Amino acid sequence: MAKANLFYAQSGGVTAVINASACGVIETARQHKAEIGKVYAGRNGIIGALTEELIDTSKETAATVAALRHTPAGAFGSCRYKLKSLEDNRAEYQRLMDVFRAHNIRYFLYNGGGDSQDTANKVSMLSQKEGFPITCIGIPKTVDNDLPVTDNCPGFGSVAKYVAVSIREAGLDVASMCESSTKVFVMEVMGRHAGWIAGAAGLAAEKEGDAPHIIIFPEIAFNKAAFMRKVKACVKRHGYCAVVVSEGAHYKDGKFLADAGGTDAFGHTQLGGVAPFLANLIKQELGYKYHWAVADYLQRSARHIASATDVEQAYAMGKAAVDFALAGKNAVMPTIVRKPGKSYRWTVGEASLAEVANVEKPMPRDYITRDGFGITQKARDYFSPLIRGEDYPPFKNGLPDYARLKNVLVTKKLPIWKAP
Repeated sequence: MAKANLFYAQSGGVTAVINASACGVIETARQHKAEIGKVYAGRNGIIGALTEELIDTSKETAATVAALRHTPAGAFGSCRYKLKSLEDNRAEYQRLMDVFRAHNIRYFLYNGGGDSQDTANKVSMLSQKEGFPITCIGIPKTVDNDLPVTDNCPGFGSVAKYVAVSIREAGLDVASMCESSTKVFVMEVMGRHAGWIAGAAGLAAEKEGDAPHIIIFPEIAFNKAAFMRKVKACVKRHGYCAVVVSEGAHYKDGKFLADAGGTDAFGHTQLGGVAPFLANLIKQELGYKYHWAVADYLQRSARHIASATDVEQAYAMGKAAVDFALAGKNAVMPTIVRKPGKSYRWTVGEASLAEVANVEKPMPRDYITRDGFGITQKARDYFSPLIRGEDYPPFKNGLPDYARLKNVLVTKKLPIWKAP
């Protein structure tokens, strides 16, 4: 009887360390050749399974796979594609089952956020009913850090390090010019409903007067009058004001400051431009000269300044996913468990996919200062170890030398799939 094959896919917005999880999966699977046959990766995530575009990772050398650990973005391609419910579109799930059967795939490892864990959970349940049981393991990933149960999410530590470094450096820049030039700098970071990334930027402010002076969180409704008072007082006291704002900042009625109209592939409101919005608001109300920046993809792809803790944890989650699958666990996700004590220590735990699917974890209120514009010591204690350590990629000719994969596709066995 042929050995069971493993299917791995990357989903949603990529990170600086998602490929470290892929490296953990492939390297660990290669150590278990008696139990696992081929390791296939979906070309462009779950879409690769639907279109039967399966990448044969055995065509990659050990050195190339190892290089994934220090390579950002999604090496096999990711996607924003949410499978509908089983009731609404069983055809998509049936197609997945057909592809898995055709290629003897018995292990499905899905590297993504809450929507991805929901998909893996549904595939697990359907496969049991179909009489072709598939072991489904989720691998946590999201820069937003909003998955429940796990202490933190791979991808977050590196983006947290990037935004803290960026606002510190930009703050020094503005401080040096504020007497005769720019007085306000606004930096927009990711975070639709949870302000973890914006909060982490607060680590840069180690003493009174350090940037950022103001943080705008999705967890705190935006109050224009209070914000303007804070900006004015900051400029008067320090000569300038550095602001970090989450893209999901909103008014009391729930409307986003940067609601661009329309929705994305997951049905989420399309956001855009909260930094220029705030900067212009400040100009209109207070007359200060300003500059603004949107970290956007730069924050999540900055592997050159990744957190060593984040890289280690991302790899560990990939490894644990394979270990879980071979141990007979199903419909679960490895998690990061922070151990108690003054020094930072962590271990691998687990959560059921049902607990994780489609659940968002916001920042606790006690991580945010009473005035709603900063972070508390409790937040600092949480964030600080996650950005520690440097894990620089190798450089060649002055630039990072990242992995370049062959991404060889296996021969298709089924008719071409057409979306319902």
